Amino acid sequence: MTAVMTVKQVRKVYGGKNEPQFEALHNINFDVEAGEFVGIMGASGSGKTTLLNILSTLDQPTAGEVVINGQNLAALKGDALADFRAREIGFIFQDFNLLENLTAYDNIALPLSLQNVAAKKIKPAVAKIAATLGIDQILTHYPTEISGGQKQRVAAARALVQEPSILMGDEPTGALDSKSAKDLLETMTQLNEQQHVSILLVTHDPFSASYCQRILFIKDGRIGTELKRGQQTKQEFYQQILQVLGRTEQGGD
Repeated sequence: MTAVMTVKQVRKVYGGKNEPQFEALHNINFDVEAGEFVGIMGASGSGKTTLLNILSTLDQPTAGEVVINGQNLAALKGDALADFRAREIGFIFQDFNLLENLTAYDNIALPLSLQNVAAKKIKPAVAKIAATLGIDQILTHYPTEISGGQKQRVAAARALVQEPSILMGDEPTGALDSKSAKDLLETMTQLNEQQHVSILLVTHDPFSASYCQRILFIKDGRIGTELKRGQQTKQEFYQQILQVLGRTEQGGD
């Protein structure tokens, strides 16, 4: 298989030469294959947010490299980096990040508009992803007029409308009730299985993680245990995740 993302020897150190230094990430290495659904789990302070910021180009590593769809991110600067991020990386935030003064349609269309895509191409692109996510009936509504689950689907549509190389989620179910969270996770699974969307999900929630095919556990800036779901059911995988988390909290792994 082809790796859509490759992370090699990534380190992140905070603090200048004459300041106390803190190494938030220690030689992180992993790949995400095309069409794979990968989870990264870790407690607060484990380094998962720092890692996600580097993978999504919002921050730069102190050392090492990140390659997405064949492009080394270190080689991109300024507008070229912003354009690459807009084209190749879809991002779903915990708190939706929708613009309240725009309709659902306009929120979804925004990334295309910012890339100066012609209006005649925007409309079918929005219609296609809205139909896929089951939100075509609320495109004229504003964020204040729709539920939390619908807001997150609009946010997912916005992240996917440009058909990025990889979709990243930062605790995307964190602000949702249990039903809306399950609906979003099942939708992400369908996108992954039916349309081969590559997904990287950062979460501390074992239920969300049970939808992944593979999970990397990060602790103190290092990736230790790796779990693969294989032929297990979600419930069996969920129980295995809980066991690993239990060992990690007790100081193992």
